[in-house]
Amino acid sequence: MTVRENKMVKENHRKNKQKLSRGDVIFNICNYTVFILITLACIFPFYYLFINTISDNEMVRLGQIQLIPKGIHFENYVQVMKIDGIIDALFVSVARTVLGTVWTVGGCAFLGYLVTKQEMWLRKVWYRLIIITMYFSAGLIPWYMNLRMLGFLDNFWVYVIPGLVSPYNVILVKTFIEGLPPSLEESATLDGAGYTRVFISIIMPLITPILATLCIFSAVGQWNSFTDTMMLMPSGKFYTLQFLLYKYQNEASSLAALVRNAQDANALANISTKQTALSVRMTVAMVVTFPILLVYPFFQRYFVKGIMIGAVKG
Repeated sequence: MTVRENKMVKENHRKNKQKLSRGDVIFNICNYTVFILITLACIFPFYYLFINTISDNEMVRLGQIQLIPKGIHFENYVQVMKIDGIIDALFVSVARTVLGTVWTVGGCAFLGYLVTKQEMWLRKVWYRLIIITMYFSAGLIPWYMNLRMLGFLDNFWVYVIPGLVSPYNVILVKTFIEGLPPSLEESATLDGAGYTRVFISIIMPLITPILATLCIFSAVGQWNSFTDTMMLMPSGKFYTLQFLLYKYQNEASSLAALVRNAQDANALANISTKQTALSVRMTVAMVVTFPILLVYPFFQRYFVKGIMIGAVKG
C-alpha cells in the first residue's frame, strides 16, 4: 500500500468517525456496557472459585472471601493432587478427550463428505437412517446391555468408539462441503485422485472452520462426561477426572478428614491451610475445569464461522 493510499484510508476512517450521530454514540456506549457486564458475569464464577482455592481455608469456610484473596497459599492444589487415583484419572480424561475428539471429528467429517456424493450407493437411505437416530433412542437399558454384550465394560475404548459418529456433526460437515465450489474437487478427480485423496488433500484444508467447531463440541462433551464412567466402569479401572469430582463432591467431608490426617502426620499444616470439605470441593472443581478452558483460545477464531453454517441461504 502506497503512502497516498494510506492517507486516503485514514481520511475515510476519520470521516466515518465524524459521521456518528449522538444516538449512535449512546447506542455504542450502551452496547459495550451490556457486553462488558455479560463478560464479567461469565468470568466471575471462575474467578470466585479460583480465589477461594488459594485463600485461607478457614476464612473460606466462614464465607469471608468475596472479591480479593486473603492468606494466599497453594497447599490445596498440592494436597488434592496427592489424592489417591487423581493422577490416573487425569491421564484417562486427557486420553479420552484427545482420542475421542480426533476419532469423532475424523469419522463425522469423512462421512459428511461421502453423503454429498451423488454416486454413493443408497446415499439417501444411509443419510436418513443417520438423521433418524437424532429423534429416536432405544433408551438407557438397551444402550447398557448392547455395550456389555460387545465387551465394553471396564474397557477404555467405550469412551471413543460408540461416539465415533454424531448425526448433528455429520449434518454440519455435509452443509459446509455443499457450499464449496465443485470445480476444486473436479480438478483433482481429473488428475486421478480417489475419494480419500480428494478428502485429505482438497476438502480438509477448506473445511477447517467446521472442523474446529466440531473439535470444541467433541472435546467439551468428552471432558465433561461422567455418567458412562459411572455405569460402565464397575471395577474403577478407568475412572475419569469428572467422575472423581462427582464422587468427591459427595464424599468431600471424609476426604478432607483423610487429607487433614496426612497433613497432621507430616506436621506441615496450620489452620489456614488445613483442608475442609469446601476447600476440597472447590479445588477439585477448579482442577477439572481449568484444562478444558485451554481448548477455546486455539479454536475460537474458527468457531463463529463454523457455527454459522446454514444460517444464511441464497
